[in-house]
Amino acid sequence: MIEFNVQDMTCGHCAGRITKAISDVDASAKVEIKIDGHSVSIQSNASADELAEAIKDAGYTPQLLS
Repeated sequence: MIEFNVQDMTCGHCAGRITKAISDVDASAKVEIKIDGHSVSIQSNASADELAEAIKDAGYTPQLLS
């Protein structure tokens, strides 16, 4: 499980954009988002760097937690 803190994710629209960006990298990824906690947990075969880059490309600032 790869976890990011994304402080600039503030709403459902943000969560949808991040989920889509991750799915574009790994269509089989499992994504769990907690908007109020600004957390994104991902189970994926993609690397943390690839996932972070996808989140950045969607316009957000991910911070790797684990």
